[in-house]
Amino acid sequence: MKTFKKVMAILMALALTVLTFASCGNTEKAPVEGADAPAVLRMGTNAAFPPYEYVEGEKIVGIDAEIAELLAEKLGMTLEITDMDFGGIISAVQNGIVDIGLAGMTVTDERLESVNFSESYATGIQVVIVPEDSDIKTPDDLNGKLIGVQEATTGDAYATDDFGEESVKRYTNGSTAVAALLNGSVDAVIIDNEPAKVFVEQTAGLKLLDTEYVVEDYAIAVAKDNTELLDKINTALAELKADGSIDKIIEKYIPAE
Repeated sequence: MKTFKKVMAILMALALTVLTFASCGNTEKAPVEGADAPAVLRMGTNAAFPPYEYVEGEKIVGIDAEIAELLAEKLGMTLEITDMDFGGIISAVQNGIVDIGLAGMTVTDERLESVNFSESYATGIQVVIVPEDSDIKTPDDLNGKLIGVQEATTGDAYATDDFGEESVKRYTNGSTAVAALLNGSVDAVIIDNEPAKVFVEQTAGLKLLDTEYVVEDYAIAVAKDNTELLDKINTALAELKADGSIDKIIEKYIPAE
């Protein structure tokens, strides 16, 4: 009888142990997935365009990154940023690799053949960087010169139209174009005013021409078949403009002079 009681006691203890482990395993909630998880807003950019987008530590920051974060919040989504070559952003949006292209991008007729654009959220100015001892004084002096540009940008398009294909040398980003200017591979660089100011401030021996080259508006690229997202973005942009959020972000990175 004592042996039987001992066996029963051991079996009861084992049963309690199994129940305890089962209970402990169920106290932790499973991660939220599927319909309960916020949708992801996938943004394509080229993070070599300060102050609109650039890498700080291990994070992509800048005007466009912060505007996209606010847009995602407005839409009840989480933001995911992918860094890629500028020339590949339109294709990535068109093919659904990313949902939006946000990269200091100007609306052009050529780009409108592939994607739609939101309302404008900022104004950009194309300017010319030259060496301090350059004989180039105005954009008109660029005739006959070799001009460095970031490939697939409006600076590339304008320079090619104005000065000819043979006068333009393309680089994957602005910093590479500026490095080419420093080593004498090109005579000037055409690029957006804000990154141009950063490059000149950080690089001895360069200056900006006083004359603006082109003034343009920046907008967000969205796939042509995603009109629902485009409408939501335009509504959110209008709200962010009205409450001063976008102006605050731009002022943070580009203080009024």
